[in-house]
Amino acid sequence: MKSLAEYLDLAAQAHGHLCAGQVLGIRLAMLGLRELGIDDPVAERKRLVTFVEIDRCVTDAVALVANCRLGKRALKFRDWGKVAATFVDLKTGRAVRVAAKESSKQAAREMFPELEKEAGQQKAYAQLSDEILFDKKWVKVEVQPEDLPGFKGPSSRWPHALPLLRRRALLRAIVNGE
Repeated sequence: MKSLAEYLDLAAQAHGHLCAGQVLGIRLAMLGLRELGIDDPVAERKRLVTFVEIDRCVTDAVALVANCRLGKRALKFRDWGKVAATFVDLKTGRAVRVAAKESSKQAAREMFPELEKEAGQQKAYAQLSDEILFDKKWVKVEVQPEDLPGFKGPSSRWPHALPLLRRRALLRAIVNGE
């Protein structure tokens, strides 16, 4: 795994800027991967599926560190509005959910009261311990075959298109007064 400083540089490039959410997301993902014993998420990219619970800057950082992408079927988005991610090791079946503590914002303010909120959070999130920043919990996650990285579904699109075609025909009939 890369160092925090290396990930911060990569996150700023990939995301377009560095913000507190990026710092928190990097730390969150590094903790999740360490808990699972995954040292090189690039080499073991098909071993990991990650569920993120928010569509903010944190998610871009988690995807960067865990080397997971929606297009590779290794990143799953669940819009629960939580700064959290669940990392699933497909090799071992183990999964850990890491969530930012609400108290982490206050800890950042207390650590750097002289700095503006964003600058203080960035600096604090890079330095505070995992125990202060995050809650972690071992969880059970059943990843369905169609959600696995590299899954190839049926090649025929017709069975999936029939309900849509029926809806279009019904709509046409309603519009045309049939």
